[in-house]
This record gives sequence, structure tokens and C-alpha cells, in this order.
Amino acid sequence: MLKFIVKKIVYGILVLIGVVILVFVLFQGFGDPARLVMGQTGDSTTQANIRKELYLDQPKWKQFIFYLNDVSPIAIHSKEEIENKQLKGLFIGGETKLAFKLPYLRKSYQTKKSVGSILMEALPGTILLAIAAMFIAVAIGIPLGVLAAVKQNTWMDTTAVFSSIIGISAPSFFMGIIIAYVFGFVLSDYTGLHLTGSWFDIDENGVKRLTLQNLILPAVTLGIRPLSIITQLTRSAMLDVLDQDYIRTAYAKGLNKRTVVWKHALRNALNPVVTAITGWFAELLAGAFFIEYIFGWKGIGKVTVDALEKLDFPVVMGSVLITATFFILINILADILYGIIDPRVRIQ
Repeated sequence: MLKFIVKKIVYGILVLIGVVILVFVLFQGFGDPARLVMGQTGDSTTQANIRKELYLDQPKWKQFIFYLNDVSPIAIHSKEEIENKQLKGLFIGGETKLAFKLPYLRKSYQTKKSVGSILMEALPGTILLAIAAMFIAVAIGIPLGVLAAVKQNTWMDTTAVFSSIIGISAPSFFMGIIIAYVFGFVLSDYTGLHLTGSWFDIDENGVKRLTLQNLILPAVTLGIRPLSIITQLTRSAMLDVLDQDYIRTAYAKGLNKRTVVWKHALRNALNPVVTAITGWFAELLAGAFFIEYIFGWKGIGKVTVDALEKLDFPVVMGSVLITATFFILINILADILYGIIDPRVRIQ
């Protein structure tokens, strides 16, 4: 099992290195970062200093090495760099130190704030939205899939399958626009829901207060697709399990239908569903960009889109790296859980 886990972690690290290379190649060459930092005004001396600070006076391969050194949790930094960049972690050595640190994602061109702090402020919103969407998908999808399997070839089964096909086929951004318009605009007087809003409100004293009302529409929109897939998977798995000999034996022993279906059949049908849930949670974290933007939800997605509009590339690069890291970690966790559930995976 340890070998299996190490193998998955190594694969994850290689994928993350590939993401770092791709992000650097795509965004580091756009525009003149020095001009973006200092705006439309600034003399040549200021521009030269900024270019030196951002390593733009170095060859591209050196710029990549410096960037990799910044974002890597294990790196080498001078004492001056640690102070200027306000790095946090464990540092060993004299003037040149071996650093075990939080990744340094550099500073925003527009706000001059640390990219890490900007994204950490937005991350709770994205995680909250993903958890709410997955809760809706699981709470409705599994019972709906069980009902469709138990009532196979009835109108309930047909309705569940047809609805799930629509949910899988419809793009999230399209569903977001429809749901936002209908429930947040046309029927807002009846639903009490707003077209846009974040997960907190700021009162007259400047204190943040949690408001879950604004979470409903984006969570439902984001949860439609995983809900449809979980419904289909649960239905298929339940149909296979309900045809097994031990289910017939359970009925022969006199167990009631509810006990057989929910305690014995569902328990043995959840393996593919568990894998889908963990995998889709990673998809939700990575795919909430359009939903956050449509509903004005303050999360990493909205921050990234706003940064793209302003050509604030360090924020975009940091956002991509954080999202990719979460995606890789959750997929590793899914593989490990599946390896625990099904020993054949570890053998293969």
C-alpha cells in the first residue's frame, strides 16, 4: 500500500511540475510586466529597477528557474530575498539559506499585495461553494438513483434518467444564466434570492457576517452536473447489486424491502459512487470559475477572471497553480480511497 501511495504522489508532483512549466510559458511572455506594474507613467530608471526585481533582465531559462524557486516549497533563498519577499517557513543556513516554506506566488501588478494573501481570502468562498454543491448532489443524487433502480421501467425511473441526461448535457454556464435570471430576477420577490452576492456581508461597523442565502443559487447550479452523474452511477450500480444472489437470500430470510435496499444493496453499490464523489469535488473546485463570475460569488474563480481583465498575470498564475494543486491532491486521495476499498487496484 505504501508503494501505491508513493507512486501516486510522484505522479502528482510530475503533473504539477508540468503545470508550472505551462503556466510560465503561457503568461510570462504576455505584455511588458514592468509597464503593467508602474502603469502608463514612469521613467526609464524606475522601469529598469522593476525589471530587475522581476528578473526580466535575465534570459528566459533563468527567469523560469527563479520562478520555480519561488513557487517551490523547498528552495534556496538569500537572507535579503527572505526579508523582501516576506517568506514564511523554516530557513537553515547563513546568508544563503535552505528554505522549507510556503510557496511564494509573487505580488499583484495592480494592488501590489501578495498573490498568496489575495487567493487565500478568496479560497474559503470557493471551498464553501464546492462543498455546498457536492452536498446537494449527494443528498439528492443517491436517493434518486436508488429510487430509479428500485422502480425500474416505471415513470419514476424514466423521469430520473431523462432529468439526469439533461443535467449532464447542459453546460454549467448556460444553466447558471437561466437559474440566475428565473430565480434571482423574475421570481426574486417570491424566492427572496438575489442575482449576485457573496458568502459574507459587511455591516456598518465593517464586520464580516456569514450569509448563506446567496449560496443557494450558485450551489444548485454547480451541483446539477455531479447530481446527474451520481444519479446515473447509483442507478446502474444498484441494478447490478439487486440482481445478486445474496439479495434474493436476504428477501428469503424475511427481511423487509427497506432494509434490503438501503442497508445491504446500497452499501455494496457505493464503490463507484464514492470514487465519483471525490473526483467530482476536485472538478467543482476547478470548474467554479464561470459560476462564481455569473453570480458575483467572491471566490478564486471570480478573482481570476477579474485579474485576467486587468492583465494581472501573477494572480492568474497563482490561481491556476492553487487550483491544480487541489485537483491533484483530491485525485490522489480518491485513488488511495479506492485502493483501500478495492485491493485489486493496489495489485494492478
